[in-house]
Amino acid sequence: MKNGRPVVLIVEDSPIIRMSAVDLVLSSGYEALEAGDADEAIRILELRDDIDLVFTDVQMPGTMDGIKLSHYIRDRWPPVKLIIASGAEIVAESMLPGGSSFFSKPYDEITITEAMANLLSSESTHTAAV
Repeated sequence: MKNGRPVVLIVEDSPIIRMSAVDLVLSSGYEALEAGDADEAIRILELRDDIDLVFTDVQMPGTMDGIKLSHYIRDRWPPVKLIIASGAEIVAESMLPGGSSFFSKPYDEITITEAMANLLSSESTHTAAV
């Protein structure tokens, strides 16, 4: 959290979808950071210790997709909350790291806003329950 505002990192390779997600995050009262792929997201996470939530797409170019990225984040930065979205596939809950949420695209902005609020307001960090 930075200056009392949660910080959300959006990882999306499509600039138009990423801009829309940034607008959604900002309109929800959070600070928004952007990454075009998993490698860029990891670089940002390594440089900043105030990221509260990562909102990632599944299909992206680069060394890993959003599922692998979310597992990497869960292992390396356990307190970071995770929202994963995909327009191309439905991801089984068993493929996701514990404590993450999945949404199909196109997602409803109110649903995403509520999911971010719930994840960011929860006092618990990563739990083992899946």
